[in-house]
Amino acid sequence: MGLKYNHRIVAGSALALLIALTGAVRAEDKPAVAAPQATFDATSVDTFAGAFLAARTADNDYDYATAISLYRTALKYEPDNVDVRERLMICLFMNGEFDAGVVEAERLKDDPVVERIATIARGVEAIRNKEFAKASALLKYSGPNELDRMVNTLLMAWGQFGEGKTADALKTVEKMRGPEWYGIFKNYTIGMIAAAAGETETARRKLTETIANRDEGVSATDTYMRAVFALATLEAKAGNHQKALDALSVGEQFAPGYLPLQAFRKTIESGAKPDILVNSPTDGMASVLFAVGGALNQSVANAPDRESAQDIVAFYLVTSYALAPSADAAVLLGGLAEGIDKPDRAIEWYRRVPVDSPLRRVSELQLGLNLVNTGKVEEARTHLKAAITADPRDIRGYLAYGSLLSDQKDYEEMAKVYDKAIEIIGPMPKRNDWSIFFQRGIAYERLKRWNLAEPNFKKALELYPDQPQVLNYLGYSWVDMNIKLEEGLGMIRKAVDLRPDDGYIVDSLGWAYYRLGRFDDAVSELERAVELRAADPTINDHLGDAYWRVGRRLEAIFQWRTALSMKPEEAEIPKIRMKIKAGLPEIEVKKASQDKTADDATRSLAVAAALPRTEFKKGAGAEQPAAETEKTAEEAPEPGEKALRPAVHTVNRGESLWEIAREVLGDGHRFHEIIELNPELRRFPDRLKPGQMLKLPAAAD
Repeated sequence: MGLKYNHRIVAGSALALLIALTGAVRAEDKPAVAAPQATFDATSVDTFAGAFLAARTADNDYDYATAISLYRTALKYEPDNVDVRERLMICLFMNGEFDAGVVEAERLKDDPVVERIATIARGVEAIRNKEFAKASALLKYSGPNELDRMVNTLLMAWGQFGEGKTADALKTVEKMRGPEWYGIFKNYTIGMIAAAAGETETARRKLTETIANRDEGVSATDTYMRAVFALATLEAKAGNHQKALDALSVGEQFAPGYLPLQAFRKTIESGAKPDILVNSPTDGMASVLFAVGGALNQSVANAPDRESAQDIVAFYLVTSYALAPSADAAVLLGGLAEGIDKPDRAIEWYRRVPVDSPLRRVSELQLGLNLVNTGKVEEARTHLKAAITADPRDIRGYLAYGSLLSDQKDYEEMAKVYDKAIEIIGPMPKRNDWSIFFQRGIAYERLKRWNLAEPNFKKALELYPDQPQVLNYLGYSWVDMNIKLEEGLGMIRKAVDLRPDDGYIVDSLGWAYYRLGRFDDAVSELERAVELRAADPTINDHLGDAYWRVGRRLEAIFQWRTALSMKPEEAEIPKIRMKIKAGLPEIEVKKASQDKTADDATRSLAVAAALPRTEFKKGAGAEQPAAETEKTAEEAPEPGEKALRPAVHTVNRGESLWEIAREVLGDGHRFHEIIELNPELRRFPDRLKPGQMLKLPAAAD
């Protein structure tokens, strides 16, 4: 089965994306080429149930356009159905149809389920229509939710500013009380309202306070950098040339290599006096929504419940863009689209970044990588090669093109690309250059030139000691070749310590134990890896192998069947079927050897955090089945053969299929049965939403 790179570094902010493209590309379990989406004819549905169920399926798959059409069809049959109208409103906002979304928000203004979104949308619409008093009234909030209280208060203040009540607006924000994390948003908003009102001293003081607090800035990087730009602009406008440059220096210390800062420094050094970016109520409201959306996106970037936060993050950013289109909002929205495997939508957002924006470069690189994921490989090659030609000294271009070549298994060309990048870097590489050496090492290793690969991995670790991906890759390579066993195993353990929630790296440790014959240790780690990556066929296959070796043969067969149901690579299907039929052969413990006789499959998930997972195969051992195991294997029942009656479970926030199976069915391994009863989960089994209703197998009658 072809799998793709997630070429985007997981990062929750526009700043993080721009900088992180100098990091290593990560692998994700997604199709290498997006399958053509079958268009659904909403007019062919002639019942409420049919329209609603089809709409929910499209909604869960983030196909908002289809969902919108089907929800509207459902409403023709039940126009007063609030549940349908709620999801219609959300989908309209997610699809960028703000005006239509506001219409639904008005209809749902008294609905407590979507009150927070409907209220903000109505307040924003009032601001757009210059109905500032109405906006202020709508946005008053005294409820218990700290985020809602802050967002509504800041938006209300901009409404007061629009009424000409600057003093009231500033007082509204000043009086706002809440947790410590309010600080950066509070100071930034006061600074921007004061700047828009021409109150330079207040603006200077508050913006200076904002950028002086680096700790708060780390949790809201986009807001912090906007404050840097605002203060530099304010000082330049006032003729304080050096103070403007000083403000930029603070930003450069916070985010070295941030290209928009470099471009803005040139603007200031030229003597220009740029205008304040936020100078109207509409701009101000957009800045609040962007600040909060960006910070939320950043805070949940690696959280297990990221999917559940998707709607509110996207709502804030889409609404911000609707009010005042900005390059950084477009980049973040492109990233959100990538995160839900919608490359076409991501491309649309990246194309909205203006040609003269400093973020245009990163948007072009991400656009090229998303072209690959839509199946337009040759167009992507041309696009990314042109990006390198346009700026041959920008290392990010080589990383982007190199990842495409790796995805296509063109390792010779990949090595040449990184050779050129290292030539550009010169004799004094920096810490951020570790990924170039790492990726070149991968290219050489794939070409079976270990004598060239190993020095590159070591150089990457020299530049970035304890980098988890490199520790994992190099450590497993040594274990796989039966050399430097203790050192290699120690590296993998350290990688797991650094990334305990990375299922691929945990699998790597488990599979290393397996390769060393430490099967009990292997089971322990591989069970944890399956908890972290329940839907991964290779990890499930590995766990099956480990179960077999410790005598848990029925569980091994179930695990292999689970792996088989998850559409593994074509080459692995007959191997897994043979194991289901005949089990694993006895193994002999071999002495250390430099000979790498194992199939590349034995390298497996050890390198999953770095390589396109098209290249991972399974471990050794299925070639010569042991005859005595045939009866046991053949007699094992297929999952789901018992007569089961359906049960229903409502998904709670943060739950996974494994957890539901473990808590409700008594065994996490039974998550596969849940997938069988809920076909909509087959494509994205990890994508659960709070409130989602799942059929569950009940106890046998």
